[in-house]
Amino acid sequence: MEINKKFRNKSLAFVLPFMLLVGCGTTAQEKGQEDSSVKVSSSESNEEVKDTKAGENNRLPNVQILATGGTIAGGGESNTSTTDYKAGEVGVDELIKAVPEMKEIANVDGEQVVNIGSPDVTNEILLKLGKRVNELLASDNVDGIVITHGTDTLEETAYFLNLVVKSDKPVVVVGAMRPATAISADGPLNLYNAVKVASSKEARGKGTMVVLNDRIASARYVTKTNTTAPDTFKAEEMGYIGTIADDVYFNNTITRKHTTETDFDISTIEKLPQVDILYGHQNEGNYLFKAAVDADSKGIVYAGSGNGSMSEVADEAAKEAEDAGIEIVRSSRTGNGVVTPKDYISANSLNPQKARILLMLSLTKTEDKEKIQQYFDEY
Repeated sequence: MEINKKFRNKSLAFVLPFMLLVGCGTTAQEKGQEDSSVKVSSSESNEEVKDTKAGENNRLPNVQILATGGTIAGGGESNTSTTDYKAGEVGVDELIKAVPEMKEIANVDGEQVVNIGSPDVTNEILLKLGKRVNELLASDNVDGIVITHGTDTLEETAYFLNLVVKSDKPVVVVGAMRPATAISADGPLNLYNAVKVASSKEARGKGTMVVLNDRIASARYVTKTNTTAPDTFKAEEMGYIGTIADDVYFNNTITRKHTTETDFDISTIEKLPQVDILYGHQNEGNYLFKAAVDADSKGIVYAGSGNGSMSEVADEAAKEAEDAGIEIVRSSRTGNGVVTPKDYISANSLNPQKARILLMLSLTKTEDKEKIQQYFDEY
């Protein structure tokens, strides 16, 4: 990618941390493909991970960065545009080189899992990522993991990992709202902060965390609230668990079960059950419920109005789907609040997209409605 004159003359000071990204002459691999140039490939064993640590500063924690693409690895033609760019243009090596300050706080290695926009994350990718995280954290030579990710579905991946990671070592998911080529790109500092949190001993046992905009949030409570603003990720109802102001400060504890406390083990799972989200609205029909039944869906999350409210049409269609063996979860499209128990399974305070994640994993363990409700109440 070539830097234009306007970018070079007027904006260099703002994007210097990502100069290597836009001018190094190295392009990322094709969309969705693994990067063969990184130090550690996803097929390497833990012993090989140990070998890559040889000769590094043994006084610093070892942090592995798993890259999946997204805006933080995006590039565009204009340094003034924050929306006109292509996600997943930059590989993990360039991300690491662009923030050399990370080497002062941790021994950092990188691995490219995929390089895509986050709307293209599939269940297969979630399983691949979750298994790799568990594999790496089982090594004594990995102290924490940072995952770079597109922001659009970041909260879903983070919550998935919050439920399936079997270690108390820190796992931090990070992204950016501005591509690497934009003025005042937020990716470099977000990535640095994520590595700092993953390096912190105080971060152990807190489940999967999301770090953006100097805030530390639990994957269980955080959500994207704005289409383009850098401060889009918020935990409005439950609050953040910490903040970063040069140092890392944790202020709140997590009471929901996560990581080693959950029942979910994906080590032998090759496929997750299909769960769909249906959005409630005025004048809705029953045909989407019927389509889910015909498509052999195993679960439906209904994003109802208010307190997960259903129209008479939706309620009748949901009962028919339930009779056909589909688990129904009531969530809310409002964005905040608890959906109180009534008919069907209540999502508690989970938004529809996270309710889908938990229902998928629940269905790998049981089809018992009461047990699934227990998962929603505890996780």
